[in-house]
This record gives sequence, structure tokens and C-alpha cells, in this order.
Amino acid sequence: MTADSSLTLHWSPRSPFVRKVMVAAHELGLEDRITRVRTVVRMGMPNQDLLPDNPLSKIPTLVLPDGSAIFDSLTICEYLDHMAGGGLFPPAGPERWAALTRHALGTGFLDLLILWRNERDKPAAQQTEEWLKSFATKTEATLARLEKDAPALAALPFDIGHISIGCALSYLDFRFPDLGWREGRPALTAWHDTFRARPSAQATEAVDD
Repeated sequence: MTADSSLTLHWSPRSPFVRKVMVAAHELGLEDRITRVRTVVRMGMPNQDLLPDNPLSKIPTLVLPDGSAIFDSLTICEYLDHMAGGGLFPPAGPERWAALTRHALGTGFLDLLILWRNERDKPAAQQTEEWLKSFATKTEATLARLEKDAPALAALPFDIGHISIGCALSYLDFRFPDLGWREGRPALTAWHDTFRARPSAQATEAVDD
């Protein structure tokens, strides 16, 4: 299978949301169909080249063969799943709602962590202590929930929820190594180790470039 230049992904090796898409693409056997375009986005500086495809100046953004674009990461993952004939999204019913809820937990966790990182990167005098405490409290609560759910997660077929949670935990490793999130969470640690061992995860590990 050769690269299809008409299917283009605005991409960064640092973005956990882009990584979700690329993990899905590898799981579905579609990675060679996607041409990646390195696209830098910053909160305070919209990317003028990206705006025609995504007026929010956010990645990932996938440009389709007809020139139209779709976003965000969940929409792109579902598009790829449809393109591959299914595999990561259960059919309508309880299993689908559960998978989408797991996805929402992982993605919401990523949103929280990115906001927390932005706050921690400010000069100390500009940081809001209440926000830092809130981010820490929500992170502890999320990790406690995931530790509780890890055995069930391990028993379920791999789906979009697993991708989202796995990428969120890997983002902790990438940007929050000081938290030591594995301590006291053996079940979640074991599950994440299986995620990290998947070829799709190994092929998409985040790097600073």
C-alpha cells in the first residue's frame, strides 16, 4: 500500500490528540494512506496555513480527497474506522456508549493535563493556585478511577476508549514525569504496559522535535 497524497493529516509528533489518530490508523492498517504535514500550532499564534482547513487552528485536522477537512480527533478516528470497515467503534448499544465514555474520560483527562501544563509553565507570580490544586485533585480522582477500572479495561476488546486512555497516560510520562503516577496503581501500570507494547503505540511515541 502506498501513501495517498490526497489524504493529508496536519500533524505533530508532540500532540497526544494527533497520536490518538495515528494509533487508530496503525491499528486499522491505514497508516500508509496518510500523508503527514508537520503543522505547528500555538495558543497565542494561529497558524495561517492551517486556518483555511480548520478555522480553530487546531490539530489533528484531516484533509480528504475532495479537499474538505474533518476534525477533531474523535471524528477523524471514526472516519478512519469507517474507511477500514470497522474495528475500533462498537455498534450502537451499551458497548458503544461504554467505549465512547471511556474515550471521553481519556480525552477529558488530556484536556485537563494540557491546561495544567500551560498553567505550570507560567512564571510563578502569574500562576493561579486554585487552578493548580483543582488540576491536581482531578488528576488524582481520574487515576483512582482508572486503577479501579483497569482489570475490566484489560478484559475488553481494544477500542477507541483504550486508545484515548493509553495516550493520556503516556502524556503523563511525556510531560509530567515528576508525578510518578504509577506508584500505588499496579493494575493501571500493568494495563498501560500492555498498551505501550502494542506496535501502534511503539510507532507513535511522542517526541520533542
